[in-house]
Amino acid sequence: MEFSTGFELRERQGVWYCVIPSFERTGLVSHGFSTRKGGVSTRQYGTLNLGFNKGDSSDAVMENFLRFCRALDVDPHDTVFSDQVHGDKVAVVGIGDRGKGVFKESDILQADGLMTGEKQVALVTFYADCVPLFFLDPIRRAIALSHAGWRGTVACIGAKTLESMRQQFGTRPEECLIGIGPSIGPCCFEVDPPVAQQFAEIFAKYEDIIIKPGSQPGKYRIDLWMANALQLKEMGVPPRNITVAGMCTSCRQDLFFSHRRDKGNTGRMVAMLMLKG
Repeated sequence: MEFSTGFELRERQGVWYCVIPSFERTGLVSHGFSTRKGGVSTRQYGTLNLGFNKGDSSDAVMENFLRFCRALDVDPHDTVFSDQVHGDKVAVVGIGDRGKGVFKESDILQADGLMTGEKQVALVTFYADCVPLFFLDPIRRAIALSHAGWRGTVACIGAKTLESMRQQFGTRPEECLIGIGPSIGPCCFEVDPPVAQQFAEIFAKYEDIIIKPGSQPGKYRIDLWMANALQLKEMGVPPRNITVAGMCTSCRQDLFFSHRRDKGNTGRMVAMLMLKG
């Protein structure tokens, strides 16, 4: 693969999470992608479940959330949640939106992406197999997070996020750093022919994305990592600026929750990204 590979695993105060080396080197952001290690939840939510509406104890999830924020040096009251619907809308947020989603009701609706150019605004999106996309414009000091499931990937939410940053902040793709986080990998993500056909229609280089045959007759394996990386490369992001975690949430039961592997009865990880004050 011509893209940079590898997020790095960190442990702080007992909480385990993944970081993007290129983001760390800038010194501009606090960021991370949570694992399932370091919390207080039990059973299928063990232990660092960050899904507030998945049937886990609300007290346990809040404690987990506070622990994760502390590990990243983020004030929990600075966080902003998105209302994820597997779409392609990207919302601009700022200081006035801090706390929405956990400490006060949110009016940020129908959004799978968040972006800001303001410091001390911590963007948060939730995952259990879908692809987390991290964006950092180190020149204009702007960031974004987008939640790309297969529907969001086909809708090109990554490219749309980058275009929204260009319009809002003047971001130039060739100057942007991208992280494609842990998600279900091409080893485990199998689909029926109608879904595979949608990828073939959207992506000119579909032969790099659709892998056949799958483990069962009539199934195809999809490489969501490559699909998102290619659309961002085509927007003008240099491959060396795109870091792919290459970690499959379905395979790594020791580290991650997985909606598909656990048949929906599982917890959630989060991606968090904030411009430092």
